[in-house]
Amino acid sequence: MPSKNEESIRKGTIISTLFALVVAGGCYFLGGFGRLFSDQVDIAAEGFDSVIPTMLQNLGPVLIALVVILVLSASMSTLSSLVIASSSTLTIDFLKETLMKKMDDKKQLLLIRILVVVFIAISAVLALIQYKSSITFIAQLMGISWGALAGAFLAPFLYALYWKKTTRAACWVSFIFGSGLMIVEMAAKQLLPAIMQNPINCGSIAMLAGLVIVPVVSLFTPKPDKKLVEETFACYNKDTVVKQSTALGK
Repeated sequence: MPSKNEESIRKGTIISTLFALVVAGGCYFLGGFGRLFSDQVDIAAEGFDSVIPTMLQNLGPVLIALVVILVLSASMSTLSSLVIASSSTLTIDFLKETLMKKMDDKKQLLLIRILVVVFIAISAVLALIQYKSSITFIAQLMGISWGALAGAFLAPFLYALYWKKTTRAACWVSFIFGSGLMIVEMAAKQLLPAIMQNPINCGSIAMLAGLVIVPVVSLFTPKPDKKLVEETFACYNKDTVVKQSTALGK
């Protein structure tokens, strides 16, 4: 969205792809090498979260300090971006559009600041619960959060891009099912079948179910406004002039 021109998009594609390869590749190799320390970690007693500290404990103090700084900076940047996005979305896209339609800019800013504090407090409470719990590990929490996000948003986003008959009700059903299923997995997994009593499996099932739920529900619920849909998809029909090197001939 902030790209200035086509050239910046091309550069961004290359840079982001290389960055993703480094990050994803580094994570997979780190997970594989973590098995070399299995004889030094009691997984049953200490959990998976103790593997990385065990791997780092024999490094020099400078490298350990660097790792701690990197972890803290990554955590703070993620937390700040998430709480700002969450508070602004809740205020502008939900509350202003439904319950507080006459809210001015000053009140919006105040409410966003209050919600930032609320979301940070919720994050702190979750962190304390995770620290005190002997069952819920960080990796499991990540599986639950990403499973809920993917299960709720993948299907509505994908179908809305290419299928004009996607309905509002179908999107809401996908939202509720994906996030609700992961909440059940987190709070009362014993109610689910054995194969779903794992955040990774449950998240995958939520994603696949969403791909079925959206088209099925869309067939039986009120269709979106035809004029709005045509105006939205009109961007696909615009003529664009490009250089011959970009557009291959017949």
